[in-house]
Amino acid sequence: MRMFFDIFGQTLRTLWAHKLRSFLTMFGIAWGVGSLLLLVGLGEGFRSGNRRELSQMGENIMFIFPAKVPAQPGSTAGGRPYFLTYRDWQAIHDEAKTVGNSAPVINRQDIRAVSQYANTNGQTFGVTPNYNQIRTLPIAAGRWISEQDEAERRQVAVVGHEMRKSMFPGRPALGESILLNGLRFEVIGYLDVIGKEETNNGTNQRVFIPFSTMHEFFPLKDEKLPDDAVSFINYRPKEKEQHLLAKEEVRRVVARNHDFDYKLEDAFEDWDTVQSEQTVGKIFDAMNMFLGSVGLVTLALGGIGIINIMLVAVTERTKEIGLRRALGATRATIMTQFFLEGAFLTLISGAIGILVSGGFMAALGTLPSPEGFDPPKLVPWSAAVAIAALSIAGTVAGLYPARKAAMLEPVEALRKE
Repeated sequence: MRMFFDIFGQTLRTLWAHKLRSFLTMFGIAWGVGSLLLLVGLGEGFRSGNRRELSQMGENIMFIFPAKVPAQPGSTAGGRPYFLTYRDWQAIHDEAKTVGNSAPVINRQDIRAVSQYANTNGQTFGVTPNYNQIRTLPIAAGRWISEQDEAERRQVAVVGHEMRKSMFPGRPALGESILLNGLRFEVIGYLDVIGKEETNNGTNQRVFIPFSTMHEFFPLKDEKLPDDAVSFINYRPKEKEQHLLAKEEVRRVVARNHDFDYKLEDAFEDWDTVQSEQTVGKIFDAMNMFLGSVGLVTLALGGIGIINIMLVAVTERTKEIGLRRALGATRATIMTQFFLEGAFLTLISGAIGILVSGGFMAALGTLPSPEGFDPPKLVPWSAAVAIAALSIAGTVAGLYPARKAAMLEPVEALRKE
């Protein structure tokens, strides 16, 4: 143990004697480790932020919108428009076996909402009672639209967080009335904030009323529209892995009802958040691989720098090595000293890189994050890769020069100028 501390003390004295060289070498290793962890952490921040944004809508949400049937496959000109209807939704509900839940939506943005305190133009959504089982709609107070509200076409409303603040500033909203284009609706509930309060999430600006009431008083306005037209249909697959099957089943139903081939990809306007999440995940996986590779290359360059500095140290200290060998130092002792010097440089530099990058990411976590981005965090697998790379670099950087030093013959070493 005493020999180990003697060698360790000698290592520190040697490094201190060449402060600038040691600092530059350690900086290269620390920069490689820190950049690896920081770049991967930033990529994971983007990934988790995107996942969080999607989860604010709901889990595994899928949409289908009105579209055009192209005159020819691949053509965007001269298409025949079709409109989604309540009948389409009913057929999807009855026939699509892989669809777990679905809801038709009538959406209008031209309905004037007035309370006794304020007035505004928000989005008015006519939805069925199961809509809150598909989308994320946390009730802050009151209740959601019921089956009885839908069956009796009641004039009741649930308002979003920002809509409530605008319509009833600093006042209670439950049980109060609002006028939607002059018709009186009772506020039966309001939503908690969705997303960050400072971001402009559309759900926070909406008024929700029963679908049957919306269809009776505020149907979609256009001469070409069928009487039971809807703005879009929301649905969820029974299982996340069935999202492609669910999309195909929904497309089959819509294509049959509107007399075109469901294989015409250009005939559909839909959005699959499951597929979007998977696509974004692949992008971030590729980004992490690229950023990780950049960090590893930087780390490798730092390791090469340590090998170089240790080889220089062997050359500069040839006489010292010869003298120590002549006084009885074994090859194992010489090898241990130079190995410890290389390993010490590597591990201390790596620890500094991990601490600095971790502290920097923690500091970023205290700042407001842009929409769709979470603060970077230390990713365990990237830290494991950095530690493994450091171990390899430290072993190589220490063993090769150490072996070269240990193999020097005492007489030959003492002769060198």
